[in-house]
Amino acid sequence: MQESRRDFVGQSAGLLFSLTALAPAWAQPAARQGGTVTLASQTMRTLNSAIQSGNATGVPATQIFAGLVQLDSRFKPQPYLARSWEVSPDGLVVRFKLVEGATFHDGRPIRARDVAFSIETVKASHPLMSVTYSAVLESVRAVDDLTVEIRLKHPFQGLFGVLTPALTPIIPEHVYGPANGPIQTNPANAKPVGSGPFRFVEWKAGEYVILERNPHFFRPNRPYLERVVLKIAEDSLSRRLMLERGDIDYLPFSFLRIPDMVSLRSNPNMVTVRSGYEALGPVAYLEMNLRQAPLNDLRVRQAIAHAIDKDFIVKTLHHKLSKRLDGPLHSGNEYFDAKAVTVYPTDLAKANALLDAAGHLRKAEGTRFALTLDIPTFDPDSMSLVAEYLRSQLRRVGIDITLRMSTDLADWSNKVGQWNYQLTMNSTWNWSDPLVGVHRSFLSSNIKKVAWSNTGGYSNPKVDDLLDRAAVEPDPGRRRALYADFQKTVTADLPLIWTNESIYVTFHHKRVKNVPNGVFGALAPFDEIVVA
Repeated sequence: MQESRRDFVGQSAGLLFSLTALAPAWAQPAARQGGTVTLASQTMRTLNSAIQSGNATGVPATQIFAGLVQLDSRFKPQPYLARSWEVSPDGLVVRFKLVEGATFHDGRPIRARDVAFSIETVKASHPLMSVTYSAVLESVRAVDDLTVEIRLKHPFQGLFGVLTPALTPIIPEHVYGPANGPIQTNPANAKPVGSGPFRFVEWKAGEYVILERNPHFFRPNRPYLERVVLKIAEDSLSRRLMLERGDIDYLPFSFLRIPDMVSLRSNPNMVTVRSGYEALGPVAYLEMNLRQAPLNDLRVRQAIAHAIDKDFIVKTLHHKLSKRLDGPLHSGNEYFDAKAVTVYPTDLAKANALLDAAGHLRKAEGTRFALTLDIPTFDPDSMSLVAEYLRSQLRRVGIDITLRMSTDLADWSNKVGQWNYQLTMNSTWNWSDPLVGVHRSFLSSNIKKVAWSNTGGYSNPKVDDLLDRAAVEPDPGRRRALYADFQKTVTADLPLIWTNESIYVTFHHKRVKNVPNGVFGALAPFDEIVVA
């Protein structure tokens, strides 16, 4: 077993800087071309990441679609589809110059109007980025065919992080524009046309996605691979066995059970990568549908929180591979404030007293009420393993939990997105700025029937005000104070019960070289991967 690590070396601050024309990292001698890399994936609802978040869509989409920039290991922007950019002294206007001669997979040229259209589409249709762009974007326009101008309502230090292919893919207006009907039902969502290193070949729902080398990719001599194949595998054992047998070569976002991780780490043919994904900030939690009794009662939510032993989850269930979480911000987020959060220590006596006070007395058989807990297929040790623990633990305070395992990601996201649930395990990413990844779960304006929005129905005018003010606050100190107040308020309200920071480990065969190991992990182009 070979293990690779990289220290966390940067934060997201200070991304805006003036005229930039950096030497491209891809301007290197060509490596040996050819070969196929096969990786495991979850079931995806669409291949268009302009309208869908999450890694199931994001991994193939970042191969199909390019973005304006990429971030390096220090969170600094590097050229991608934009070859250079200029920022006004007040930080409110950014002009990007596009790579000349770049084309979409159908041969049509990429124009600045496609970039403007893409940003407007993401603002209108993306479950995550619509919140961010609505808060910061004043306008976006094509100055000429190769120049696009973004005007901001206020300086936003996270701008370059959201202009990466993972969050703002550049899509062709002539394929996805209004002349082709509503984008949510556009047939090209299943047969996408982009400008990234690989172009779409075939998607057989529930089985595989096949991509092939884009021979006209705007980075010379890239990509090195001939094909990328994503095989759908929903459970941990299947993923591990596929990797051991050689059915797949690469397992990003491994979502493996801990015993399977241990098995692979001892395999001499595998490389284990424990770095990457720093820009994601994954957090796991128990989500409650606040529209439904008894979960609309704060005392019930507090009782559930006091019944959970988070240290047991981290130390015993996760073998110390995860980290305890008591609030909405990942400990790696620059606005994380441990002193601001309300901590609910494990106290079964207090949990029982709160449930009694809420009027939920034990019946003859010892139960107070029953709830159904939905379990997604991703991140099993933070989702299904913790759910099994919660069922046994909540029984001790008289709550009868029925576990309902989802068949695949689409099954779970449809139930949660339509609010047809009581409890669900869930996980989201903070991303590099709270405006990008945190606001969506708590703003009243983002109560939508879309997974990974404010599906629980939480609404607090004070929180709305704090987040709205933090979104436009240019002073770092005042912004930090607003987020501290937000953490204090939301952990007192308990719309979610946070459990742990998720475990992300990447595995791949030794013959596969140069897998993406940056701050977005596998949500980055595979144009440098080679097969030995």
